[in-house]
Amino acid sequence: MYYCAGTGINKPDYLATVDLDPNSPTYSQVIHRLPVTHIGDELHHSGWNSCSSCHGDPSAERRFLILPSLLSGRVYVVDTATDPRAPSLHKVVQAEDIAEKTGLGFPHTSHCLASGDIMISCLGDKEGNAAGNGFLLLDSEFNVKGRWEKPGHSPLFGYDFWYQPRHKTMISSTWGAPAAFRTGFNLQHVQDGLYGRHLHVYDWPGGELKQTLDLGDTGLLPLEVRFLHDPSKDTGYVGCALTSNMVRFFKTADGSWSHEVAIDVKPLKVRNWILPEMPGLITDFVISLDDRYLYLVNWLHGDIRQYNIEDPAKPVLAGQVWVGGLLQKGSDVVYVTDDGQEEQYNVPQVKGHRLRGGPQMIQLSLDGKRIYVTNSLFSRWDEQFYGDDLVKKGSHMLQIDVDTEKGGLAINPNFFVDFSKEPDGPALAHEMRYPGGDCTSDIWI
Repeated sequence: MYYCAGTGINKPDYLATVDLDPNSPTYSQVIHRLPVTHIGDELHHSGWNSCSSCHGDPSAERRFLILPSLLSGRVYVVDTATDPRAPSLHKVVQAEDIAEKTGLGFPHTSHCLASGDIMISCLGDKEGNAAGNGFLLLDSEFNVKGRWEKPGHSPLFGYDFWYQPRHKTMISSTWGAPAAFRTGFNLQHVQDGLYGRHLHVYDWPGGELKQTLDLGDTGLLPLEVRFLHDPSKDTGYVGCALTSNMVRFFKTADGSWSHEVAIDVKPLKVRNWILPEMPGLITDFVISLDDRYLYLVNWLHGDIRQYNIEDPAKPVLAGQVWVGGLLQKGSDVVYVTDDGQEEQYNVPQVKGHRLRGGPQMIQLSLDGKRIYVTNSLFSRWDEQFYGDDLVKKGSHMLQIDVDTEKGGLAINPNFFVDFSKEPDGPALAHEMRYPGGDCTSDIWI
């Protein structure tokens, strides 16, 4: 399951259900659409009402999908259990209620807690000021409960977060001020201090800010953050979009946290683009449930990479595949090799379709053998970087087959979901979730 943002069409966003069974007559098709109640929400990321952290509670059931609306501030709660092939809207938490009780706006990442509460990171106040960010708590009935962090422990900027109970730690990342990113990306805003470069280390579950890690000029726009799934391990990664680095964070001997660059995706010299060099723009990554592989995307370059992280400090490239990007053959943009030659990447068609945009959100099957990928980042940024090729033609969803033994990635030629053909489309597809759980929603205790 995953959901789609609008493309200027005056219709609500919706949750799309896709058939992934290769033996089904509706394989690789949208089989249900659940529109939300308002226009202009920009459904973005999501989470479940319960996950592995609730394993001690026999009443906990992965029944409800939580859909925060990045721009409007609403939170939609969807029942996926009554009919998994046709989810239904269960409740709407209104932005006015959230703002009145907590002062928060621009909700982003949702995780369930072992207590039964839902925690959602909010990127600013309702006006879009970064200083107003924090963490929203909903109770098990999805009523606004308050804020999670202690008063005065809300540093500038917010984005993603992941908690690790055995180490009594939660780490959050920092995108930027909503007032800046919602209008499009402006490099001057980075220099003006409107985007983040820090990780925030909190006491868990107490909510006290214990440490701030400055990632410096090699860690600009740190977005998705993940610990290893093994709850005994005290290490994880954050993908830094603008500098295209994977930064590893880890606990030191004295109990504090430190960081280092683990993967460095070099920018490419280019022609016919807005800048002389193009970053890969790492916008998402996942870690396999066995903590053996890490997968990342370069939204602008257009490739998905597989790294062996059995030694977390020394990732080894194990697979790579191109599925779009600004540098594919047929594009106006070219990259320039060290010897001055102009080159572009070969990107195959899938089921007769040219691949649009670049790989943006990915989700990994529980067995680690299938990656699903969509190509929309955020509607305003989609328009800015990919223009009509993405916004007017819409998204698609692909399947990447994974070699989990020797390493390697390959596009599945039989799977292609085309969101240009939607009844109220074209639509922009973003995050994906499995009803039974996935590699980015479960936190083990």
